Amino acid sequence: MYLMEDVATQLRKGSLELAVLALLDAAPRYGVEIVEDLGLRPGLEAAAGTIYPLLTRLKNSGLVDTQWRESPVGPPRKYYSLTHTGRDQLSVQRDAWIKLSTAIAKLLKEVER
Repeated sequence: MYLMEDVATQLRKGSLELAVLALLDAAPRYGVEIVEDLGLRPGLEAAAGTIYPLLTRLKNSGLVDTQWRESPVGPPRKYYSLTHTGRDQLSVQRDAWIKLSTAIAKLLKEVER
């Protein structure tokens, strides 16, 4: 038996990469900022322990670059930004997401009781 939390977690896992790429397309961000930005969007909340490994994977895949910047308070921060390859990947994922979510929404509407 699936618990509602488990279902939401599984759906969110598949969409976090797209969400992070979209945030980084808008502007470079540091890790905590990404966690906070996602936390403002119900359903996309994610812990730092989820986001930092994802960012490392995106960097190792060549989708993001990093740059250390001085912070107005505290130590320097590592900022993440999209590479050209990352922008291309975002475009592919965005198109796939729109196609899939549109098809699912249509199906759910058709079979509504």
